[in-house]
Amino acid sequence: MSPDLLLIDDSVTDLRLLTNMATAHDLRVSIAFDGESGYCQAVLQQPGLILLDVRMPGLDGFATCRKLKADPATRAIPVIFLTAANDLDERLVGFAVGAVDYIGKPFHEEEVLARIGVHLRAGRGADDVPPHEEVPTRGTPHQAVLVRAAKEILGARIGDPPSVSDLAALLGSNRRQINEAFQACCGQPTFGWLREERLRRAHHLVCDTDTSISMIGEHLGYSTPANFTRAFHERFGFSPRDLRRDLWVARQRDTQVEP
Repeated sequence: MSPDLLLIDDSVTDLRLLTNMATAHDLRVSIAFDGESGYCQAVLQQPGLILLDVRMPGLDGFATCRKLKADPATRAIPVIFLTAANDLDERLVGFAVGAVDYIGKPFHEEEVLARIGVHLRAGRGADDVPPHEEVPTRGTPHQAVLVRAAKEILGARIGDPPSVSDLAALLGSNRRQINEAFQACCGQPTFGWLREERLRRAHHLVCDTDTSISMIGEHLGYSTPANFTRAFHERFGFSPRDLRRDLWVARQRDTQVEP
């Protein structure tokens, strides 16, 4: 059975911490201590998600990610970088080589689990990324089914979602049960998950399409471009326009240095 997570890090302490977090929530974990063995394990094991340290001896995180994205067998596996740095240039290079997100060190368990939940089993290759078919790590089987059905409705109406009351009515449930199910399965309220899903899709559209920033914001349900830019900046640390511009620069620089 393929692991949910492949952790690639040369720090035994960080690997132990991340493994304990993941296994406590019933996630299957595989570990590698360097980029080359991590790449080989990814090819063989086909994990649902890779958490990859940026700074490792030998094959560093960027080089490892390039190999993963160049191999048809592993290019669709989402990669989240682990880093102690808050350097914007470093993060932009990471996105340019194919990462979907960053997790900062030292780790905060709720953030780690929330980001893993967003990206685990990510949709692959769609122009507009659909909601994830996540495997809930907590909650009852009934709650897991309720959350999965709710995500399908919210994802299909991402720009104009129903209220929690209307969502509950569509699912033959009630507000309390819906909110409790999301809290149990996702570790966040219903509209906390929706907010993160909107921004995940926004990041994909900004990075991987030529769609105008204003159209992306409108499509995802933001009332004005300013509101979209503000939410994006609060989540990622830079505006969507700056990210698109700087990613282009980073990709050009990356192309020039590669043989």
